[in-house]
Amino acid sequence: MKKKKGLTFIKKEKKVKPHHFTGFFKMLFWMAAVSFIAFVIILIFGTKSAVIGDGMFPKYSNGQEVLINKSAYLLFKPKVGDIIAFYPNGNKKSYLYIKRVVATYPDTVIIKNGRLYVNDELYKDEEHYDKMEFAGLAENPVKLEKGEYFVLGDNRNDSEDSRYGNIGPVSQDDIVGRVWFHLKHGDNKGGFY
Repeated sequence: MKKKKGLTFIKKEKKVKPHHFTGFFKMLFWMAAVSFIAFVIILIFGTKSAVIGDGMFPKYSNGQEVLINKSAYLLFKPKVGDIIAFYPNGNKKSYLYIKRVVATYPDTVIIKNGRLYVNDELYKDEEHYDKMEFAGLAENPVKLEKGEYFVLGDNRNDSEDSRYGNIGPVSQDDIVGRVWFHLKHGDNKGGFY
């Protein structure tokens, strides 16, 4: 009997072989391993903290959680623009303060007419901030000593920072680390610093 030419609708069975899953399981294994290693590294070298107050708004909002890299300054020192976590005057019973470094040693800081001047020059991003109603300690020139940092909140009229006597210039010894990631909170999206 001759086979008819044309379409045939015979279903060919596909056999699933174990080696088809090998690549998938390897990928799952490595994803889990990398996630575990990252978690351990963050646990050992990092910490999580919540932002208290609106001093860093709109970058961070009150109650938003941030991840802090505690090893960031083992080899390097904080630089202008870094957002750091520190204990005010080394008071470890206090909550962590989250502020932006605006000056480092051997800078001189002063606030005139609501504007920040570092070494008699207007701070580089000053036009992005509201004029400060309170100059505090920086009403007169503040000369930073070795290992000291002058910090301000981004929301300068609602921030307790280096202008206040209970904080002043932040010592290197009081710095816990650098903020590197923030978690989503309300309308404030999460992401890397």
